[in-house]
Amino acid sequence: MKTLLVALALFTLFRFSSATAAEITVRLQNPPPEGSLVLQVYDSPDAFGDFRRPAREMRYAIQAGETYLIPDAPAGQVAVLVYVDENNNRALDRSFIGIPREPLGLSNNYQPKGPPSFQRASFSVEEGRANYIDIELYSVLGDAGQWGVGLGAVGRSSPYVGSDTSVVQVIPAITYFGERLQWVGPNLRYGIAGSDRLRLAVTASYRVGAYEEDDSSNLQGLGDRDSTVMLGIGLIYEGPYGIEFDLGYENDVLDNVGGGGNAVASVSRGFQFGNIRLNPALGVNWISSSLADYDFGVPQSAALPGRPAYDVGSSITVEAGVGALWELSENWRIALNVAWENLDSEITDSPIVDEDYVIKGFTALTYTF
Repeated sequence: MKTLLVALALFTLFRFSSATAAEITVRLQNPPPEGSLVLQVYDSPDAFGDFRRPAREMRYAIQAGETYLIPDAPAGQVAVLVYVDENNNRALDRSFIGIPREPLGLSNNYQPKGPPSFQRASFSVEEGRANYIDIELYSVLGDAGQWGVGLGAVGRSSPYVGSDTSVVQVIPAITYFGERLQWVGPNLRYGIAGSDRLRLAVTASYRVGAYEEDDSSNLQGLGDRDSTVMLGIGLIYEGPYGIEFDLGYENDVLDNVGGGGNAVASVSRGFQFGNIRLNPALGVNWISSSLADYDFGVPQSAALPGRPAYDVGSSITVEAGVGALWELSENWRIALNVAWENLDSEITDSPIVDEDYVIKGFTALTYTF
C-alpha cells in the first residue's frame, strides 16, 4: 500500500510539472567565435521591460554551429533574451543610463529602440512539443548611440485670474540615448559618476513661460513670462522591481526668470501593457522665491487697485504624473508625459492666481534610427 501511494504521488508530481514546464531550443544565427552565452526566459511583461528577474536562466560556453537548450521553461506566452557575457561577470552589462551594451537578441528577432514590449517578443510555448526559435544578436546602442527625430509640444495650464488660455509651444522632438547621455525632448541628462544603478548626472530642461500679459486683463502691465533653460544636477537611483528615485536641483541658466531655481524629489515605476509602457510618478518640488515671484508675484511697481503687490517667497508643491511610451513599430513611437501640480497657499494667495493646481506636459511623435 505504501509503495502504491508513493507511486501515485510521483505520478501526480510528474503530471503537474510537465503541465507547467517545457523545453525551448534556441538556434543562434550569428554567434561570436567564443565566450559565454546566457539565455533567459521571461513570462512577465514587467520583468521583461527591464530585463531583470527572469523565470528561467541557462548559461553555456559558445560553440560554433550549436543549438542551446532551455529546459524546464514555463509553458504559455514567454519571451526569450539571449546575451553574450563578454566579461563573464554573470550580469547583462548596461550603459551609464541603464541601456544594455553587450550583444543581445530577442525572440521573434524583435529589435526595439526603447523599453522592450513583451507582446512583440513573446510566443507560445507548449509542453510536449518541439519549441524552436531563431535569434540574431545585435547591439542596442550601435556604434554611435540611438538618435530619434520628430515633432513635439510642451505646455501648461493657466491658474491665473480671468485666464483660460493654456501655454503651448511646438518644438522639435530630438531624442538620443548613448553611453552617458539621455536626451528626450525638453529634458537632458549626462552621467558624470556612478553606475547604471546609482548615478550622478548633469541635467538640463526647457521651461516654458508661465503666461503672456494678454492672456487676462488681470495680468496687464506685468509683462510676458519668458521661457528659459534650466541647468543643474541630479542623483538617480534605480531600485529593485523597477522603482526609480530622483533628487535634483536646476537653476535658470539664461537668467530669464531672475536666476531662480527649483529642487525635485520623486519616485516612479514603469509598467508594461502590451506595446505601451506607463511610468507613474509622485514628487515634491521646492521653488525658490525668485522663481515663484516671477511666475506668481506682483511687484510693487505693478500694483493696482484690486491687484496689490505680493511677494510669494519660496514654495513647495506636490506633483503626480504619468509618462507613457507607445511603440507603434520598432522605429516609430509616441511619448507622452503629463503631470498635475498642486500649488501651496504661498502661491494661491497671490491676487493674480485663482486655481490651486497646474497641469503641464510634453508629447512627441519620433522616428528612431
